[in-house]
Amino acid sequence: MKHKKQLLETVIHGVFLILGLITVGCVLLITVYLILSGIPAIRKIGLLDFLLGDTWASTAAEPAFGILPFILTSIYGTAGAILLGVPIGFLTAVYLAKMAPSTIRNVVSSAVSLLAGIPSVVYGLVGMMVLVPAIRTLFHIPDGASLLAAIVVLGIMILPSIINVSITALEAVPKEYEDASLALGATPVETYFKVSVPAAKSGIAAAVVLGVGRAIGEAMAVMMVAGNAPNMPSLFQSVRFLTTAVASEMSYSDGLQRQALFSIALVLFLFIMLINATLNFFLKRSKEG
Repeated sequence: MKHKKQLLETVIHGVFLILGLITVGCVLLITVYLILSGIPAIRKIGLLDFLLGDTWASTAAEPAFGILPFILTSIYGTAGAILLGVPIGFLTAVYLAKMAPSTIRNVVSSAVSLLAGIPSVVYGLVGMMVLVPAIRTLFHIPDGASLLAAIVVLGIMILPSIINVSITALEAVPKEYEDASLALGATPVETYFKVSVPAAKSGIAAAVVLGVGRAIGEAMAVMMVAGNAPNMPSLFQSVRFLTTAVASEMSYSDGLQRQALFSIALVLFLFIMLINATLNFFLKRSKEG
């Protein structure tokens, strides 16, 4: 009987190891493919001209392939979505995990789960039909399809990831920590924010990382509300993100244009890896401290 259990554990361990290696292999395959597909265009265009050029005219008689507007737009749009979504998502998670009555928690949790299941194209459609006209009317501008509309839509789209993961992290904090804090005279709110939240900071940081990944990688909803014009980023102007630059032209691209789109995908991939590595570095540093 003992031998059978050991054999079963060995088999399960082997299956998990194989699945993990497959996952790593997929990441390596994607990385190699993007590098091989993206480097040729960067060599032809020039690294500085590609990254720092402010004009994208891929179909012009004399094409230009500068992606600086796309990079800045992605940075501004992601930062705006994080500034909008993280405080709302974090405070909602604390309320649902620690303060909310069971009835309210069940209702709000169901609504959050529903937000997570809505397709991105639906977010884009609602944003295009409701948010864009509202921005146009409120700020008296010719067209509401802008960076501001994209920030609002992305801020809403990242809420489910931040809320759900943060709730899980907060609920994993041992109850003894909170009981000790309350016994020392701290109020419940002080306990939640000075004991529970610091104890769950790694999980909350993971929630933020997921939110950043969702914001950077979104294409369809952003394309529908941002206007998709290759302008330098401005809050009330039509803009184009790195993701939408690839999605909008890939279907009819050819030659150097197609290679340049793969180069954009490579830049986006490296950008996401850099953000994840930076956040992991600061998390490990805070744990060691």
